[in-house]
This record gives sequence, C-alpha cells and structure tokens, in this order.
Amino acid sequence: MKPPVIDWPVAIKPLLKKYKSKKHPLDAATPYQWIVMVVLSAQATDSVINQLAPAFFKAYPDMKVLAMADAQSLFPLISKVRNFAHKAKWLVSMAKEIKTDSNIPLEMESLIELPGIGRKSANVIRRGAKAKPAGIIVDLHTIRVSNRLGIVNETNAEKIEKQLMELLPENEWDAGMAMSFLGREICRPEPECPKCLMKSFCAFYNGWKVAAVKKKKAKK
Repeated sequence: MKPPVIDWPVAIKPLLKKYKSKKHPLDAATPYQWIVMVVLSAQATDSVINQLAPAFFKAYPDMKVLAMADAQSLFPLISKVRNFAHKAKWLVSMAKEIKTDSNIPLEMESLIELPGIGRKSANVIRRGAKAKPAGIIVDLHTIRVSNRLGIVNETNAEKIEKQLMELLPENEWDAGMAMSFLGREICRPEPECPKCLMKSFCAFYNGWKVAAVKKKKAKK
C-alpha cells in the first residue's frame, strides 16, 4: 500500500514533546566527561560506560590530568570496553592536544577532527553541552525508527542525517535523539506498536511501502 503524504515537521511534534527534556543515557555532566564517555561508548553499552566512569574520572578528573597520562595507565579502568587500547590512545592524544578543559572545542568541525569522534558522537557531545544543534543524532536506534516510520529509506547514518536535516526545520533537529529514545523504549527490534504515539504515521505499522530515495544523476 502506498503511504499518504505526511507533513513530517508536523507529524514529529508529539515525539519531540515527549522526549524534549529527556537526558541522554550516558551519565555525563561536563564537556570533558561527554567527550570521554562518548569515545568509550562506541560499540559498548551506555550502562557499562556509566559503571566505569566514576573510577575513571576520579583518576583523570580533567583534560590537564589526562594529558599527563600514558595510554597504558588507562587500561585497567576501561578494559571492559571493546577496542579499549585504541580508545585509550585516542583519549590521551586528544588530551595532549586540547590541554585544558577551557580549550575543549564544541564546534562541529573541530570535534570531528578529534580521534574517535565522528558526526554522531559530535552531535551527542554538543547536545550534552547544551550547544545549538549543528546536525542530527543518528544512532542504531534512529536508523531503525526512521526507516520504520518511513521518513527515510536508507541505512547509511550520514545520508539519513542529511535527509532529516533537509526535511526538518532546525528547531526540530533533536528528532534524531527523540527517535533514539523511542527505539530504546518501544520501537525495539521486536516493537510494541500498539503503545507507540507515532503509529498513525508509521509505514511499518500501517503496511505502507516506502519508495527508495532516487539518486540524482551525475552531470556530464
């Protein structure tokens, strides 16, 4: 069945309202903590990072202290995290570059130049630091939910972010995190569709077939 034309900036409003003030699952409080925890969280659960964070920040409370460390000294504190050796090197390397907490960059371009930080991570850090959105958070939950809803028909995170940024006004760019929360709570791999406040607009729930996005032909 062909989906109806949906005004997504309007349709997404209830989802944004529900999750507007909800804090990210990572229990970070400062830009320094956000950077460290986001780097560590790649391919790891937020709960694991929250568990090891207090001991880590007791040993390395800020960039200045972390900059004086060597990567191996971090190993005992983060050994439960996948790829911990590389992450330790990234954290120490960025600390040596940034030097102090006051030098921590929050501009998107500067963040993604740091080791271990891509666009998704940078968007999470900026949201945690209460900076104005410069993009849209697209994690595994956002990918699943946005495709099920039918807002996108794409699995590449950067392409999804670009499409959502073109589709939604800037004041709705927290929709990525809102979809992530929905994916964690209701729209799981085995979704609880009857509970979902977005079911009226959902292609998955209504059995609507979403057409693939047509790629623009390259100019000759």
